[in-house]
Amino acid sequence: MRLLAATLTRSLATAVLLVFVYYELPLDRQFGWNGLGFLLGGLAVVGVLVVWQVRSVLRSPFPALRAMEALALTLTLFLLLFASVYVVLAGDDPHAFSQPLTRTDGLYFVVTVFATVGFGDITPVSQVARALTTVQMISDLLFLGLVIRAMLVAVQRGADHRRVERETGDPPPADGGRA
Repeated sequence: MRLLAATLTRSLATAVLLVFVYYELPLDRQFGWNGLGFLLGGLAVVGVLVVWQVRSVLRSPFPALRAMEALALTLTLFLLLFASVYVVLAGDDPHAFSQPLTRTDGLYFVVTVFATVGFGDITPVSQVARALTTVQMISDLLFLGLVIRAMLVAVQRGADHRRVERETGDPPPADGGRA
């Protein structure tokens, strides 16, 4: 129970810290190619982070708890990346969305898109905003389908490895038992 509480506390602290950084970032820039490069670079960083996190889940003595921490970091970073891009775009083009976006509005919008709620109070209006929102929707599906599946598989394999170690006293084969 203490380990679960520590994991939840670290996960919450990570998310809060990332949101704090989001509110402190200088997002008063022009969107242009730099904004697109920031998004693509950020998505690449999230992809590398996911691979690294899956590997850490596999090696963890508590893979399910490690996966919770990994998802808290990865999902928060993923959503804040899109929120940052939306805020920059809205600052550069005030007519990109149906209303001006503050940082809170950007975060709210990105979460409603991720959750597929779509209240309709903030909508992408310009072609660039619609294209970016479409990229986010597709990325959301990939995140939900691939990233969460990879974490679940890593948790299962990590748990299997721990069980083999406990039963035999030996670490499992490097290939996971598949020869």
